[in-house]
Amino acid sequence: MSGLLNTGLSALLANQAALTTTGNNVANAGSVSYSRQSVVQQQAIGTPSDGGYLGNGVRVVAIDRAYNGYLTRQANQASAVSAADQARANQFTSIEPLFQTGASGLGSAMNSLLNAFTDVSRAPTDLSARTVVLTQAGALASRFTSTQQQLNESAKATVEQLGTAVNTINQLAESIGKINSQIQRARGAGQPPNDLLDERDRLIGQLNGQVQTATIEADDGSLSVFVGNQALVLGSVTANVAVGTTANGTTTLNISRGAVTARLDADTLGGGAVAGQLRFLNEDLPDTRNQLGRLAVVLTSTVNTQHSLGVGLNGETGNKLFGTIPMPDSIPASGNTGNAVIGSAVSDVSSLIASAYAVTVQSDGSYQVRRMSDNAVTSFATMPAQLDGLTFNLKSGAGAPGDVYRIAPFDDAAGLVSVGLGSASAVAAASPVQASTGSDNQGSLSVSGVYAYAQDANLTATATLTFNADGTYNITGPGTGNLSNQPYNVGEPLKFNGWSLTLTGLPKPGDTVKVEAASASMTALNAGNAKAMQGLADEKVIDGSPLSDGYAGLLARVGVRAESAKYSAKVSSAIATSAETSRANSSGVNLDEEAAKLLGYQQAYQAAARVIQISQNIFDALLSNLK
Repeated sequence: MSGLLNTGLSALLANQAALTTTGNNVANAGSVSYSRQSVVQQQAIGTPSDGGYLGNGVRVVAIDRAYNGYLTRQANQASAVSAADQARANQFTSIEPLFQTGASGLGSAMNSLLNAFTDVSRAPTDLSARTVVLTQAGALASRFTSTQQQLNESAKATVEQLGTAVNTINQLAESIGKINSQIQRARGAGQPPNDLLDERDRLIGQLNGQVQTATIEADDGSLSVFVGNQALVLGSVTANVAVGTTANGTTTLNISRGAVTARLDADTLGGGAVAGQLRFLNEDLPDTRNQLGRLAVVLTSTVNTQHSLGVGLNGETGNKLFGTIPMPDSIPASGNTGNAVIGSAVSDVSSLIASAYAVTVQSDGSYQVRRMSDNAVTSFATMPAQLDGLTFNLKSGAGAPGDVYRIAPFDDAAGLVSVGLGSASAVAAASPVQASTGSDNQGSLSVSGVYAYAQDANLTATATLTFNADGTYNITGPGTGNLSNQPYNVGEPLKFNGWSLTLTGLPKPGDTVKVEAASASMTALNAGNAKAMQGLADEKVIDGSPLSDGYAGLLARVGVRAESAKYSAKVSSAIATSAETSRANSSGVNLDEEAAKLLGYQQAYQAAARVIQISQNIFDALLSNLK
């Protein structure tokens, strides 16, 4: 009788365990990272009898956890990549509105400034027209400085986000280390701690949202977690994570274990929000700031160069419309042992490239300059050295072999744009030279415009052009070279001694044109330099393109990066969703399936209870017969 009772009891307990496990599955159907559990039942070893082995019921040997390691790793990796792309795309939302088209854009402010000289050229003595020039210059300077400030705020916000992410990573790593210890102890009892394993998987999933990880499971059940090529968690021991900066000025994620620190960049990290933030901070944002800063330097330098060649209403010369943007000195790396100060200056504004530079001192005292935008390296035996329209010079001190000095010519340049004139009368609308046709000319020659385009010792020296029968001309005067038979094409500028002369009409033999210093009366009336200022929009000074296209190029570059980031985020999000769906289908809870199991286990439980009841009835009948 006891055998029948024990058999029924074992069935009752086994099905009770199955009901409890299934109920737990139903309860956790919506829990993140919960893995479906199931009871593994095994028949008990039978008892031998004359008629054969009699069954002894059933026993529960394990509570299995539905877990697919491959799908879980795939989901974590896809989630990490998606988090990186989404973090980078989110950062662009803060700077993309800064670069607008239309009247509110920086390009419109640039055009408005150059177009303002049109009214000055029409009425050179009108102070209100000159005041408009100063107003437009101020508006443009304000646009540059405001945009720079917003970019700086974006950089600051990204660094703060990195700091928050680092704290989260350290907390998650510590929690994983503690759970590793608990799992090690639980494994000693011989059964896998399913709930602890699920909790650890949940923490690993959260960690992959910050940094992409790789894991290796040890025989004792603990999980080692690696970030990039560095161990973050080894058993219960964790490394410390912090934000760092390299000698080149780039931001990194530093992992320290004892006295050893490893620096990880976005490429090494692979995925996670930190990788996306580092990529934005080290690549996207510097490129945008450099493009904006280069545009500010090129614009102000080009405008100032032409403006300083003109003459103000009261005879002022050499004035600059904008304040000069100073080029910064080098920033030494923290590990430098030398005390060199390397300066930079613009030598050719049309050759500038939007990039920062890293100067490394070689063992033989020479210098290696790396352009950080494309990592192109150029070596120089000594300083000063010219590269990309810049001149690098050793201002003081000396560098030691291995020292690295970072130079960022355009990083903050846009924030330094300012108006250099305080008076509308100082707007240099007039040309320092004037041109006139001979009084005895027989042809239709007329002066369309004359202005100074470069400083020259013979700029205001008198030069005379005399035309020949074949349509060519001879030119005489200091600095001209006294050339003969020069070709003349109607409307094509003639350039000598730093001035540019444009003629229209056809000459007759013997017709003359004289270029000379502008008289005081002509200085007040002519607008040669104002017309030259208008023409600056067509100067090819930015990557071989006109100045007027400079903002369009910047706008396109930011737009392409932003759209690329958004597209990558969209694609990687879809991949991550698909991977998580596959993982959930393999390990998650299906309520319909669990409901069917509940009915089956309920019937089995009731049947086992019936076996116990029958056994009890038989036992009671036996006892009553013995009385």
